[in-house]
Amino acid sequence: MELSQRDITYCKNVGAKRADILRTELKVYTAMDLLRQYPYKYIDRSRFYRIAELDDEDTYVQIIGEVTEWHTIGIGRAQRLSATFFDGTHQCELVWFQGVQYVKLKQGVKYLLFGKPSRFNHTYNFVHPELTPWSKVTPEMTQGLEPYYNTTEKMKKVGMNSKAIRSIIAELMPDLKLGVPDTIGADVLQKYHLMSLTQALVSVHFPANTQALQQARLRLKFEELFYLQLHILRQMKRREQYDGFPMPLVGTRFHALYKSLPFELTNAQKRVIREIHDDLKSGKQMNRLLQGDVGSGKTLVALLCCLLAVDNGYQTCIMAPTEILANQHYETLKKFLEPLNNQLPITNHQSSHVSVALLTGSTTAKNRAPIHQGLLNGTIHILVGTHALLEDDVQWKKLGFVVIDEQHRFGVAQRAKLWSKSGASSADSSLPAPPPHILVMTATPIPRTLAMTVYGDLRVSVIDELPPGRKPVQTIHYSIQRRAQVYAFMRKQIEEGRQIYVVYPLIKENEKMDLLDLQNGYNELCEAFPQFRISMLHGQMKAADKDQQMQRFVSGETQILVSTTVIEVGVNVPNATVMIIQNAERFGLSQLHQLRGRVGRGAEQSFCLLLTDFELSKDTRKRMDIMVATNDGFRIAEADLQLRGAGDLDGTRQSGLPIDLQIANLATDGQILTIARQAASDILDQDPLLEDQMNRIYKYQLDLLRVSQSYNWGEIS
Repeated sequence: MELSQRDITYCKNVGAKRADILRTELKVYTAMDLLRQYPYKYIDRSRFYRIAELDDEDTYVQIIGEVTEWHTIGIGRAQRLSATFFDGTHQCELVWFQGVQYVKLKQGVKYLLFGKPSRFNHTYNFVHPELTPWSKVTPEMTQGLEPYYNTTEKMKKVGMNSKAIRSIIAELMPDLKLGVPDTIGADVLQKYHLMSLTQALVSVHFPANTQALQQARLRLKFEELFYLQLHILRQMKRREQYDGFPMPLVGTRFHALYKSLPFELTNAQKRVIREIHDDLKSGKQMNRLLQGDVGSGKTLVALLCCLLAVDNGYQTCIMAPTEILANQHYETLKKFLEPLNNQLPITNHQSSHVSVALLTGSTTAKNRAPIHQGLLNGTIHILVGTHALLEDDVQWKKLGFVVIDEQHRFGVAQRAKLWSKSGASSADSSLPAPPPHILVMTATPIPRTLAMTVYGDLRVSVIDELPPGRKPVQTIHYSIQRRAQVYAFMRKQIEEGRQIYVVYPLIKENEKMDLLDLQNGYNELCEAFPQFRISMLHGQMKAADKDQQMQRFVSGETQILVSTTVIEVGVNVPNATVMIIQNAERFGLSQLHQLRGRVGRGAEQSFCLLLTDFELSKDTRKRMDIMVATNDGFRIAEADLQLRGAGDLDGTRQSGLPIDLQIANLATDGQILTIARQAASDILDQDPLLEDQMNRIYKYQLDLLRVSQSYNWGEIS
């Protein structure tokens, strides 16, 4: 029976009880599933250390020596066994805190010590080491690279530790070496000099040497990333077959707004508008990602593109993840459109008027009725809103263009719901209307590897320059103990007519977390600055109260806004020149960069003050150093990916990926990803439907993955 069809229950050393645990804990159902559980690390058992050679960077080591003395300390559960181990020249300490009664030691016996050293009181010690009498050491224990497997507490309770997993997999090796069907065609294997799947699985579990292991991991990483890209690119090609609403005209409203602008667009903004208009003219549905760092002018680009749609007879909408951001967009659009809406008809009796409405969860039933009516009769051209745009009773007469801001905050199903709301009649009334064009915007710079995965099925446009006259935000890292110096700086900025954000990680005090909180911070600032007015804003406030506090700050009525990260995205107050982030060590790089982006929006020099505890971990200090060193969002995003790894994309484990990555790592395998994407693209360019005989293996594997993965594979079947 093939390994992919052999039930894990019937593999040697498993049985019914262990099989149940493997199914529930690791989703292992067959022998092949177990072979796809790759080791997370390897230890070179061929090397023997001397105690004098140890250093703080060592992970696991093995030493030959004797136990010279030992004694137990404490009683009951607090009992521990302490022993002295001597390698002939130096000694170290061994400690067992649990299972003391099972540790049998003898003097004058040669042992193989295996464990992870740590330094305590200038002496190396090993906690719960493996101690094997030399007479019982087998050649396998001291040869080659020993694999280690991830296990869970439930698995350990039934004796399934890493060693047990290794033993089960070892029993599968004879059958595996007979050969398994490959998942990649021979032409691709040959072109990219890759191992066969059989060779790779043997070598990844029991590598003959480091080179064989590297080649095996390369092959298996390529396979995962190849199928990830094959799926994503196939999605893209299928979408590009969809008819879209044609929008060839650059009309009255677009030209009127363009001419009314008191400044010149950047070359990057002009380039992006051309790219989007080329898509709109093509007759195929657009799915495009617009990346732009904070303050780069994405909202204006989105508005101009909305006017391209309006001039061609279509309605548009802009969907934002929060009411604050939706309100911000609404006010920004009204300000830009004011010159148009105050003008008389321009030419040929064509009006430049653009009707904009706002719909959020806070919009009253009384105010919703005219909005619903205006959408149905076409008198509302642009609707700005939140998730409220997805409600069933929100229907358009002719929705042709959709802008989704910060799309990672919306689910696939939510975005797909907008597809059914176009309302436009097709030429053949028996056919459904084409879906609207989709423009996804994000101010969160996306590393190249993530752009090819999370957003890999979208065409990408980048606004990579800031408007002229913008000064880079000066970022300074202070310890919280320098509060007096920070307060003096704040006072000076306010006296010069500027405004200040102060951001806290918590709303209220939490006994379990030694962090500054917004409520106490607000009280403290009121005492420190009695002559200034202060607003407070957080996510638990009612929408009307949040709007009131925000408007007080926007109008300049208050000089300090004390807030949580609810102001992270979209808030635009050009007169605010200082961002103070309390307990900055609690925030990731991307979030710190987003918060910093709330200042630096005017002509004056702006500042971001990162306040942290004095003692910081190595990674935290590195984050602060990166923030101080650069304002480049893309450099920060790459650094963030390297520091965090790809295990926390958008806050969840590899979220947004349609294929579960077992061995590939988006943070470190960018070069392999690029090659795998090119290989997938070459195949689809020649055979988009994967119908050729030599490519059917890829279609078959994609179908298998679709069944086995729990991820949503997107809107297209």
